[in-house]
This record gives sequence, C-alpha cells and structure tokens, in this order.
Amino acid sequence: MTTSIYDFEVTREDGTTYSLSEYRNRPMVIVNTATKCGYAVQFEGLQELYAEYRDQGLVILGFPSNQFKQEVDSSQEAAASCRMKYGVDFPMHEIHDVNGKDALPVFKYLEHTQPGPEGEAVAWNFTKFVVDKDGQVVARFEKGTEPQAMKATIADLL
Repeated sequence: MTTSIYDFEVTREDGTTYSLSEYRNRPMVIVNTATKCGYAVQFEGLQELYAEYRDQGLVILGFPSNQFKQEVDSSQEAAASCRMKYGVDFPMHEIHDVNGKDALPVFKYLEHTQPGPEGEAVAWNFTKFVVDKDGQVVARFEKGTEPQAMKATIADLL
C-alpha cells in the first residue's frame, strides 16, 4: 500500500511523466477539472491562489477528467482552453478517470485518505484536495466550494 503522495507518478498534458516527489516540502492543491463544467469558473480562483502563494511554495495541480462527460477530447486541448480562457499557468495533466477501476492511482489514494460527505469517491468535477509540505492529505473541498474558501487552510501550511 502506498503511504505517501510522493510515491505516485503522474503525466502532464504533454505526455511527460514525473513523480509527485518533485513537490516534496511544498503544499499542493490537487483538483479534478473539466473545461465544459459549470464549475469551470473556479479555474479563475485557483489561478488567483496560485499567483498569490506560488512564491511561498504552493503548487496547484489540475487533473482533467471526462468521467462526468464535461471535458474536451484531448489533454492538450483541455490545457490550452484553461490557459486561454482562464489564464491558468499551473501544471495541467492528462485526462483520466478519477473514480472506479480505471481511476488514476493518486486519486484512489486521495479519496481513501480524505473521504467526502458521500463516501470516498469524487462526486463531481472540481473536488479539491489539499496536501501539506510533508505529503499528508489534510483537507478536501467539494465541487461547490470556491477556491478562495481554501485560503486559510493554505496559508496555515505555508
């Protein structure tokens, strides 16, 4: 059983695979995204948090998923849409499932470590997981929670 967020490898939208250990000693917000979702406006708030706190070490990682049928066809198209429409410059990743047998392993870990009000599974797009500098998943914010509501939690980790 994986015991740390740093044990996972993920793949950027350009196909580059890397270990989350790259972000050791930095707090992270890991969020499942969808560019055609009604909550996509949260990209703006996520980018604002990233701009405000990245110099203090915060990293925000976007993981597009079409599991809820609200994402474009390719990872590159999803990332380009986020950049052009919302000014996103935090790392975006390949489109992948976040629930079920084909779920991205890091999401299985996040869901198990920080269950939501409806159980472990991500209920919808824009579920946000906060990870501290030691790699511990410390909070989960559901789809309707605006990114600014995470500000106090993030500030406490910096």
